[in-house]
Amino acid sequence: MKRYKPTTPGRRGMTSVDYSSITKTKPDKKLTKKLLKKSGRGYRGHITVRHKGGGHKRKYRLIDFKRHDKIGIPAKVVSIEYDPNRTCFIALLTYNDGEKRYILAPNGLKVDQEVICKEKTSLKIGNRLELKNIIIGTEVYNIELQPRKGGQMIRSAGGSAQVMAHEGGYTHLKLPSSEVRMVRDNCLASIGQLSNTEHNLVVIGKAGRSRWMGHRPTVRGSAMNACDHPHGGGENRQSIGLRKGPKTPWGKLAYGVKTRKKKASNKLILKRRVKKKKK
Repeated sequence: MKRYKPTTPGRRGMTSVDYSSITKTKPDKKLTKKLLKKSGRGYRGHITVRHKGGGHKRKYRLIDFKRHDKIGIPAKVVSIEYDPNRTCFIALLTYNDGEKRYILAPNGLKVDQEVICKEKTSLKIGNRLELKNIIIGTEVYNIELQPRKGGQMIRSAGGSAQVMAHEGGYTHLKLPSSEVRMVRDNCLASIGQLSNTEHNLVVIGKAGRSRWMGHRPTVRGSAMNACDHPHGGGENRQSIGLRKGPKTPWGKLAYGVKTRKKKASNKLILKRRVKKKKK
């Protein structure tokens, strides 16, 4: 973690990630594409996601979340790079057949290290294999939910799931949220914990840095007029004045209301996440 001297009020307390592990600053041109900004707007041009807009120009890095079409072909790590589109770092691989691809970089992955995707292989960091061939207690990331569909779970900085058990064609995984979920044991997963583990400790420090990231300001509902928000109106700092608790700007109850619909995958959840107690 990098800390700054308090030369200005914005610098005081500001922190950023130490990028000493990055080995290359410019991405591979063939593995990037143009990224158009939507600023939180849908196909009609209306804002569907608030507080988005602006931010630095980016190029999208094409990440290989699957790797199953390269089963049995060894690859060498060429570089570890920064990706502005995700929180973890990415690694550039060169396969023995000459093709280059980006993958999510786990913690501890080194340049010139050899990795492979295979149904059954050694449990080295960066290797990808089927869940049924992974020893109980191993940390995994970029996990498939359906065989050969590509990794959908555990893809952000510092994330990892723990293999708990193998039973009846399913593998039990303990997710970072403390939820225990069953996944088919012929799904692929990568070994290790994702890089940039200190990402959650970053202090942005000033409003301008948040704008560079494409985040627009968020205004409290209680600071608005009554016509703009259910919490608005009143003189000075007033309570929200609602018996049933806080509401969204559109009048829906905000806290303590279940939002998850009945899904077929509910039966695969063995243990729900443990909710943090409010202080």
